[in-house]
Amino acid sequence: MAADDPLSSPVDRADLRTRVDKALAEFLARRRDWLATVDEAVLPIADAVEDFVLGGGKRLRPAFAYWGYRAAGGLDSDRVVATVAALEFVQASALIHDDLMDRSDTRRGEPAIHRRFAAHHRAAGWRGDPDAFGDSAAILLGDLCLVWSDELLHAGGLPPETLARARPVFDEMRTEVTIGQYLDVFAQATAHTSVELAGKVARYKAAKYTVERPLLLGAALAAAPLTVEDGLSAYGLPLGEAFQLRDDVLGVFGDPAQTGKPAGDDLREGKRTYLVAAAFEAGGEAERAVLEAHLGDPALDRAGVAALRQVITSTGALDRTEARIAELTTVALEALAAVEVEPEAREVLTGLAAAATARTE
Repeated sequence: MAADDPLSSPVDRADLRTRVDKALAEFLARRRDWLATVDEAVLPIADAVEDFVLGGGKRLRPAFAYWGYRAAGGLDSDRVVATVAALEFVQASALIHDDLMDRSDTRRGEPAIHRRFAAHHRAAGWRGDPDAFGDSAAILLGDLCLVWSDELLHAGGLPPETLARARPVFDEMRTEVTIGQYLDVFAQATAHTSVELAGKVARYKAAKYTVERPLLLGAALAAAPLTVEDGLSAYGLPLGEAFQLRDDVLGVFGDPAQTGKPAGDDLREGKRTYLVAAAFEAGGEAERAVLEAHLGDPALDRAGVAALRQVITSTGALDRTEARIAELTTVALEALAAVEVEPEAREVLTGLAAAATARTE
């Protein structure tokens, strides 16, 4: 495993990523067996979900949940790892639906789920509109992943009373990410340029369900005292926002070979991110005109991407976003230093902060 892998550290002897992957693979194998009893026509669903869930991803959410659990004094067990692996199905559901809403062609360098099933329809020569079929399949697969997140949460093997402590956190997290997703499409539809709204979208669409809620889920599994929960929240929320801001930067300036998405995809989709809102706020009439002319153009070419990048850079929006990432990361690490948690967990969570905000993919 690479030295900069966010789930690999000197103190993480058990190789958490491998254990999470194993739990996911075993669960999906059981689900495939069940699907096979229904009809062979649904086996492409098993293939698609297996490829999507097992074929990539940083496993950050299970990592934060696991180390939130360990931070509160919880002891390592495969049952805990299997339980927090359920977060990967929440992530899969969000990404599948997000790609459909954004009309994205790819995810991690492979066709997005709606594109995959549209291609399947075309190749088979079926009746009707292939794209409509792909859209329907993506909605259903995203929903299925959300259902399976529930199932794996309860199939991990932890006692019911333990799960009862964590259930409210899990439910709140899934509500928050759904509402954040709506705010995202609302901001695009209304051409909103508010830095405040962009920050709120980042907070609810990604920050909470990427870092804060997984940490609190793990803490609840370990029956953490309120002081520890509050400390983990104070660390997790700003770190989650910094994570999303880094994602926004990569969506505009990232290398497609590393991000797995075409260059400037967020610009074609018209994402009203903090980065874009900051450019609108700081730009003059000419800069705003460029933003209005090109942002959200699905046919945006390299020249258009370059023009938007230039505005984002020249207005200071990129520097402002980088400074905000650094500020939020500092706030998160100071909060972590102030809370009484297990030393091993503190070390790993410190490393995860760097991995989440300094990444290139």
